[in-house]
Amino acid sequence: MTRFRITAVTAASAMGVGLAATRDALRLRRGGLTPCDLPGMPADIWIGRVPEAEAIEPPADLAAFACRNTRLAELALRQDGFSEAVDAARARHGAGRIAVVLGTSTSGIEATERAWAQRGPDGALPAYDFARTHDLHALPRYLRARLGLAGPCVSISTACTSGARSFLDAATLIAAGLADAAVVGGADTLCGLTLHGFASLELLARGGPTRPCAEDRDGISIGEAAAFSLIERAGPEDSGAIGLLGAGASADGHHMSSPHPEGLGALAAIEAALASAGVGPGAIDYVNMHGTGTRANDAMEDRAIARVFGAAVPCSSTKGWTGHTLGASGALEAVISAICVEDGLIPGCLGVERVDASFTSGVVVANGAARVDRVLSNSFGFGGSNCALVIGRLP
Repeated sequence: MTRFRITAVTAASAMGVGLAATRDALRLRRGGLTPCDLPGMPADIWIGRVPEAEAIEPPADLAAFACRNTRLAELALRQDGFSEAVDAARARHGAGRIAVVLGTSTSGIEATERAWAQRGPDGALPAYDFARTHDLHALPRYLRARLGLAGPCVSISTACTSGARSFLDAATLIAAGLADAAVVGGADTLCGLTLHGFASLELLARGGPTRPCAEDRDGISIGEAAAFSLIERAGPEDSGAIGLLGAGASADGHHMSSPHPEGLGALAAIEAALASAGVGPGAIDYVNMHGTGTRANDAMEDRAIARVFGAAVPCSSTKGWTGHTLGASGALEAVISAICVEDGLIPGCLGVERVDASFTSGVVVANGAARVDRVLSNSFGFGGSNCALVIGRLP
């Protein structure tokens, strides 16, 4: 695989708005999950809410895009000098040579839920722009316009792998000569569809935050996040910088909502990512697990990781900080992976007293300090969609 420099990153999630807050939360082991206070939602659950996004509005000329998802995306765009980094890339490459490839699973459906609640006695909906809010393509269209870009514009909706797949698909566009750089990542926001949907599947943790890999884990906490990265083809001058070194994907199609119990699809994606990066298992210093906190998902992922790495490589899930941010999770965890490389940090699973005794991978539950040159970041989604990224220092 062609290697790519990750020129700029930004993130907003329940663990913090911007990179400095995200770093502090990881270092101090300060989670962002809180009891759900949204009206009409399932009782006794915890969520990863980003209240700062609720006061944000898009620029006046893009007001038609206003919805919770766009507001959260806009909040992230205002952090960490990200928009300025894209401006500089546009000056280097030209607006038409920068792609926008973004993932989401629900887009602005929360605005549609509000519109439905406000329908008239005759069933008519209020004036509402579905194409710029509800539509899955609304997010990349917004960022493309907001950042003044004119290259390929792609929406990815492969369930919980969407944010990770954006890296792989954007890399393919650049390698094919269709772009010189890309804004990648994803955004997903809290809405009734996901909270009630996961509740109906009996997958939500009750009475407390999610505890991935714990012996007593009991489910997912849903969160929201926006995370974006700017990637460009790496050159010799980028040696030592953080980059995308490899990516792999698979689709096992085992079941619509349950992973293959032996993790065969996950294993295929992990092995493809390592092959793409041109490295063996011994070159990976930390594995950021998908680790949702459900019984089946965590057990499957443990088996897949153990088949490749045994217990030799530390691994953990960071969803105890953020909740499962669905289509944004892979993008957010790519940013977390970059932080782990830069800071030499291995974040242990949050809130876990005892790891599941049946696990044989190297799950850690306390933070550690070590040289981290390469991170494998896993994402797995409904329908058997699997994606793994290798993020690390460019050779």
